[in-house]
Amino acid sequence: MQPSLLSEIRNFFLKGSTLSRLIGLNIAVFVIIGLIRVLLFLMNAPSAYDGLINWLGVPANTSTLLARPWTLFSYMFLHFDLFHIFFNMLVLYVGGRLFRDFLGEERMTGTYILGGLAGAVFFIVSYNVFPVFSEIKSISVAIGASASVLAIFIAIATYMPNYQLPLIILGRIRLKYIAVFFVVIDLISIDKGNSGGHLAHLGGALYGFLYIMLLKQGKDPGKFVSTWVRALTGVFKPKPRMKVHYTAKKPVSDEEYNRQRASNQKELDKILDKISKHGYQSLTSREKEILFKFSDKE
Repeated sequence: MQPSLLSEIRNFFLKGSTLSRLIGLNIAVFVIIGLIRVLLFLMNAPSAYDGLINWLGVPANTSTLLARPWTLFSYMFLHFDLFHIFFNMLVLYVGGRLFRDFLGEERMTGTYILGGLAGAVFFIVSYNVFPVFSEIKSISVAIGASASVLAIFIAIATYMPNYQLPLIILGRIRLKYIAVFFVVIDLISIDKGNSGGHLAHLGGALYGFLYIMLLKQGKDPGKFVSTWVRALTGVFKPKPRMKVHYTAKKPVSDEEYNRQRASNQKELDKILDKISKHGYQSLTSREKEILFKFSDKE
């Protein structure tokens, strides 16, 4: 029996990777909002579409925000046009794959959501602090995943700044230069239009940078978000029908523990020696993962 379209979509979001879920969710929202826009156009009710965007986009006005708190989350999955979502999903795909390979898939959800929240806060505070926005803050809203996407990209660029990314025409460029380019473009574009968007981008980028700084100190501010999302997703997963029996794991003896510890330390010493001779970039993905796990335990 062939699975229905709805069951296939359900399985995609329940069994797919975090990166594919984020991209899929953004595309799904874009398509749904697009269909609603076309329907409202045919009904000659374009103002209703503007009302929908205002209802989902995060407002700069704090009084409106208190009445629509969900916009702090809904705005980061909402896009204006095809180019808007295409560019965001492209950067998310490139940065997300590197983030997944070197920082782990579970950290991605927390970084996306908290990066988006940081972007929203940056946007709201800026519009309520700087006099230039005083006349438009009551009607301004921000939409888009850019803050969340930049949080992920800046995070991985901060974690491994010298990693070279192959780009068409330009060749291999280090992540730190691409990250600096994104940030500088947003800074010098604040007065060129879409000021709120550029400010939100900078908020997400700042979170991505600070996140890695904290992570290197053994602190993971996004861990509780990832845990909450994983628990929420687990509610919708189908329960296994077969019974599974577990057997208690035998305790490890002191001799075995010391043997494992010595073996781990020997492997770590080899990796550190390789870094001192050939640099961090000479490490394989597995060696980088081992190094990160050891740094987590310290």
